Amino acid sequence: MTWTRSGLRVQTASPTTQLSRIKNSLREQINTGMMLKGQKLPSERDLSVLFSTTRITIKDALVSLETEGLIYREERRGWYVSPERICYNPLSRSHFHQMIREQDRIAETRLISVRTEIATEVYSRALELNHMAQIHVIERQRFIDGRAVLFVENVLQANLFEGILEENLTCSLTGLFKQKYGYETRRSRFDVIPTAAPAHVAKALNLVEGQPVLKICRVNYKQDWELMDVEFEYWRPDAVVIRIDSEKEESLF
Repeated sequence: MTWTRSGLRVQTASPTTQLSRIKNSLREQINTGMMLKGQKLPSERDLSVLFSTTRITIKDALVSLETEGLIYREERRGWYVSPERICYNPLSRSHFHQMIREQDRIAETRLISVRTEIATEVYSRALELNHMAQIHVIERQRFIDGRAVLFVENVLQANLFEGILEENLTCSLTGLFKQKYGYETRRSRFDVIPTAAPAHVAKALNLVEGQPVLKICRVNYKQDWELMDVEFEYWRPDAVVIRIDSEKEESLF
């Protein structure tokens, strides 16, 4: 083991491959606290000099550690050590801000855009529509400890939500549904899909278009079992762990 001027320790003797040695060395820095949560890593060029290898090999190592959730990248900014993941139980009715607050973190929601349009084929299928209908689309950006980690797209049947676009849309929409319209979520169905970030999601989360994200499609039915809205969540994969726990007490979402 040797020390460098940058403060990193580099493994110099191991029977493993060069790629494994690089990953193990960086992983050790993170797991032992040598590199702190949120700390920026040296540039890919500096790492290639440090480990006496090519930038391609360094990039492969970084992408692998990103897949493990240990580091994350910001477009045109570089690589950073990931904070602790948020535990997300889809069965819970806790709204986003409550969920984050209960884990001693700081949440923020920003409204990106709202629009009313005729449902496209994708939205019609998600809402189980068999006729031409107007929908409201609400796009929001959500932050944990100041970092954008979640892009949310809520798609509502317009005829069920008259005047909703005039309300404060940075709060819990499900709470707003109950307070303004008397709707309560009776049932929700979830699809969890690892996918590639489309351009508008990548922009909101400071990602490169096509970078991996975790997509959660949530379909909500109100108390009379009528489908009322669909929520598309796009998470940074390093920011969340899905934990299903049916014994957790449910509160208002």
